[in-house]
Amino acid sequence: MSELNHDLKHEYLVSNRIRLHYVTQGKGPLMLMLHGFPEFWYSWRSQIWEFAQDHKVVALDLRGYNKSDKPQDIKAYAIAELVKDVKDVITGLGYARCILVGHDWGGAIAWNVAYAHPEMLDKLIVMNLPHPAKFSEALRSNPQQMLRSWYTVFFQLPWLPEFLLQLNGYQAISNAFRDFVIDKNVFTTQDLEAYKKAAAAPGALTAMVNYYRNIFPQILLPRDWDVLEVPTLMIWGENDKFLGKELTYETQDYVKNFQLQYIPNCSHWVQQEKPDLVNQYMREFLSL
Repeated sequence: MSELNHDLKHEYLVSNRIRLHYVTQGKGPLMLMLHGFPEFWYSWRSQIWEFAQDHKVVALDLRGYNKSDKPQDIKAYAIAELVKDVKDVITGLGYARCILVGHDWGGAIAWNVAYAHPEMLDKLIVMNLPHPAKFSEALRSNPQQMLRSWYTVFFQLPWLPEFLLQLNGYQAISNAFRDFVIDKNVFTTQDLEAYKKAAAAPGALTAMVNYYRNIFPQILLPRDWDVLEVPTLMIWGENDKFLGKELTYETQDYVKNFQLQYIPNCSHWVQQEKPDLVNQYMREFLSL
């Protein structure tokens, strides 16, 4: 972690009335990276250096995470607020457009930004998070996915999820990575300690869980999804224990210019487990 931090710029900006922390490196077109649960900017450590060669890379701590502000109101984590965060970050950094990259919850936010503000995106890259229409359909009608998503129901409970997540020195946080990765050598002790330390920031656990406490009204309500015009790449680790591969099928029905790259023998933590291949696929997509 200390070596990684060397030469990285840690900065803050106020977006949508929230003070957000981010790590940045490089110059050029903006590439904005959005992490998932239970992560922070660190999950992009293998992409920051690669793409800072020809982009201004900005890896956010989403609201509620690590060093960013952690509003207490559950409604502060509604998708509309998260989308506005991203919109204001882009303009706050002095840009009109960006390449938006998201994984897990960051992917969910990225999909919604693409629909709300397609004029602000040159390209969209989403990793191991299905199109919102496919996810909504699966949570209503796919028994296997319902079982995989059991934790989203558990997270609706007050205080208990936070209590269990912090037991034994936040062991559940490191377990989320270590127990579900295919290559058990991917996450070092230093990596896992970094994630536990971020989760231990005052107010962070409740904020992180509050994302899920907003999920059902937003994802289960019927909605007509237009065909997205933003060129989109989906990268998918095939051995994801949280989200079934079938959630990727027919995504092209919702995205006009769509590419899909499956990565075998790879978990949900795709950009960390197979960084070289992920970077290769991103490079190929960006060169088109």
